Amino acid sequence: MTAPAPDQDSGVARVVCEQLAPRVGELAHNKELALDAVRRARSERADIVVLPELATSGYVFADRDEARRTAITPDDVFFTDVARLLAGTRTVVVLGFCEDGGHTLYNSAAVLDADGVRAVYRKTHLWDRETLFFTPGEQMAPVVATPHGRIGVLICYDLEFPEMPRRLATAGADLIAVPTNWPLEEHPACERPAEIVQAQAAARANGVYIACADRSGTERGQAWTQGTAVINQYGWLTATAATRHRAVTDVFLHLSRDKSLSPYNDLLRDRRTDLYAQESPQL
Repeated sequence: MTAPAPDQDSGVARVVCEQLAPRVGELAHNKELALDAVRRARSERADIVVLPELATSGYVFADRDEARRTAITPDDVFFTDVARLLAGTRTVVVLGFCEDGGHTLYNSAAVLDADGVRAVYRKTHLWDRETLFFTPGEQMAPVVATPHGRIGVLICYDLEFPEMPRRLATAGADLIAVPTNWPLEEHPACERPAEIVQAQAAARANGVYIACADRSGTERGQAWTQGTAVINQYGWLTATAATRHRAVTDVFLHLSRDKSLSPYNDLLRDRRTDLYAQESPQL
């Protein structure tokens, strides 16, 4: 049964992170997979939808030529099709795609609404074999104003660098959407995967919501963490995709604008920026 929609005037936003299993190199299939996910999220009256990294292309490319065959530009009809699905709604979609930048390829994420592409972010920190195919972006990640709050965007490995979520927090992000493909690594049975711990720490350190859309399936022998999750501004998990390949939760994003920890402490005002540029004494 479809859950009732949040009251549009209450400030509550429904976040849906879809954990998809795209097929490497199969552009047409992956486009339809993403469109189906948007249709499904819309049927659940989602306000913010996050899909995985490189959702339209797959990840484990055999070579640069295979990556290029799946590359699209932000003007591709696919994005028009997504916007058409959002017609008459205030839904915002964030999804990863292989971007055709002419002579270069980028591991990118697009932010879309019913009016089309609002922003494109090119991943600035490339992981492992990504460096064989992609050029790192040269622009800081954006913060996009939406009816539901201000959405920042990072992609996968970007989140490992504390400067990235901190910069988005200081730029006013209420939520950081993170399309990701987290390769499965061993971890103690009693612990969450390190990538989820990292995301929780980033949310807590910056007082922002974080929504991570991981992927599923196995691609050319590579298994995935399947760590899709929504984390609140205190660093706690509020939804995961453990049972149905999607994380769905209702959040009040404006709560992230209150950075107070106690009557005397504030996450951002307490920073000692006067010290951070100093060199540490060598004792």
